Amino acid sequence: MADSEPSLIALALGNAAYAFSKVQPLLPVYLHMILASLFPIYAAAHASLTRPSTAAKATKKRGHGRKREAEDDDTDSEDDEEEPENEMEGLSPRHIILFPLFAGISLATLYFLLKWLKDPTILSKALNAYFAIFGVVAVTTLVSDVLDIGHSIIFPRRHALGGALYHVDATEAKAIPVAGNIGSSQPLTTPLPGFLARIPLSTSAKEWLWADRAMPSNKWTLKLHMHRALVGKLKIGPHTMVGVVTALSTLVYFNLIDKTWYLTNLLGFSFAYGSIQVISPTTFATGSAILVGLFFYDIYMVFFTPMMVTVASSLDVPIKLMFPKPGSAGKSSAAMLGLGDIVIPGLMIGLALRFDLYLFYLRRQKRVPATTEGGEDEVVKAEWYPVAGRWSDRFWTHSFIGRPLWSASVPSTKTAQGGTKKEEPPFTFPKTYFNAALVGYVGGLIATLCALHLMNHAQPALLWLVPGVLISLWSTALVRGEVGLMWNYSEEIVEQEDKDGNKDKGEKGEKNEKRRTQQWIKDEDKPVISDKLRRPEREVFSFSIEAPRKSNRTVSTKIDDVGVLGNGTVSPADGGTVQSVGNGTFWAGSSSSSARQEVDVEPAGKRLRMR
Repeated sequence: MADSEPSLIALALGNAAYAFSKVQPLLPVYLHMILASLFPIYAAAHASLTRPSTAAKATKKRGHGRKREAEDDDTDSEDDEEEPENEMEGLSPRHIILFPLFAGISLATLYFLLKWLKDPTILSKALNAYFAIFGVVAVTTLVSDVLDIGHSIIFPRRHALGGALYHVDATEAKAIPVAGNIGSSQPLTTPLPGFLARIPLSTSAKEWLWADRAMPSNKWTLKLHMHRALVGKLKIGPHTMVGVVTALSTLVYFNLIDKTWYLTNLLGFSFAYGSIQVISPTTFATGSAILVGLFFYDIYMVFFTPMMVTVASSLDVPIKLMFPKPGSAGKSSAAMLGLGDIVIPGLMIGLALRFDLYLFYLRRQKRVPATTEGGEDEVVKAEWYPVAGRWSDRFWTHSFIGRPLWSASVPSTKTAQGGTKKEEPPFTFPKTYFNAALVGYVGGLIATLCALHLMNHAQPALLWLVPGVLISLWSTALVRGEVGLMWNYSEEIVEQEDKDGNKDKGEKGEKNEKRRTQQWIKDEDKPVISDKLRRPEREVFSFSIEAPRKSNRTVSTKIDDVGVLGNGTVSPADGGTVQSVGNGTFWAGSSSSSARQEVDVEPAGKRLRMR
């Protein structure tokens, strides 16, 4: 009896099993590629967040010599200073043509230079020297920000313990319960959060930890003035110095010793991280049109010309991410993903996250009826709370499923003096469009990898990434009925007047702010000229370095008959007195009172964005 032929289902399953056996060794490589591409997009999108136009400016409390209630505010200095707004370079409709045009000219120039020089190493060295200039700034920024995030996780501004929510007051060197189980909770004298606060610490250890908590804000100020040429002001802290050393070491090793894949990726991460932060598509319409233009550009350059593949494979420069993969015997091999495939979609994903923040504060606005007949209703905006460092607060105050770790059902709404407690700053906000764009990006990247494996030919990643991101964004807006709101959203810089007649910033800041800042530095450095003697003097060149100020702070601890509890909790007793337990010298910077009086002191967990 003759054997019957296998059915179509059996053939399909057999082919699928064979294809999976071929791709199985590459699955870790593909997973590595997906996670690596998401890292700069996710980090840069969150780093680009600033106050949207739907939020009101945070109120500043200027209490000179006046002690405030710790419960009355988010007691660390991070919220007392206004967050520096990030100026972004906005794209306009003319970039719809300019982006593909300049990209094509640059690619063609590199291609013909490679053909003319006959040796790609010459062009690679020239380009690496060019990228090294920007690499110092890019790597320094990335490393400094990563260290800031790590530091904020160890020393958050808010944390939960024993069913109570604590706010850290760096001025008094203690954490104070402000919500939840306040009745049975006492202030903590340790800066460590959550369960770490139960670790017994000596007084000297606490002083050292409080000083370490203020460490990121201990910044040296560098001022440079050149007559009619340059006015600059830069703050450098410990994390910045670590970033500079890392950047210089990376670039020296990369250019002079060996161009390893992980150093190439570090430089690529840094360039992508910085680019997504400083470039804005301005509107969803402009961003979508630019992506569509580059969509066709990528298809043409990969499928119809040898330029893209030749340049990407010949030049050993940090314009791509590399991922080692199994190769033939004795040969190393690597998969590549161009930085353009990260930055271009990343611009739209970052715009989606800022749109989510815009909607979050838009939905928190309240309409106040007019008090006079014929008057217009007033729209009251919710107060803006800086989002820098909020992730670490959420980590220490919520469970993995997002449930608060304190008794949120019984919040404290009154201060110790009977006043109304300030609204608790939000820990996060809904990220509907951001998550949708990320899903579309990951889906497009998976489609790219599948096409690469099936066709065995280099793929234009934007062929799959652009539809994935754009379809996810616009379909989400269509389902939610917010297409009009999304279409009209703009990050263009505008000026508007507040109710007092003062000009306020729109989305990103006033156009003349940089000019005013430079003039302020000039005026600050001008010598005082007496009325009796006025000589035509002018400052031609000056360079100054200012060290962070020191302040003596006393760590106070309440002592009862038993003493201070080992877990850092102050245990009050009837008739107990407050005694000084050591005078330590602390760097000023995390003190909220000093931050209000000394504007040059930058709070911990935030970095200065030079404009």
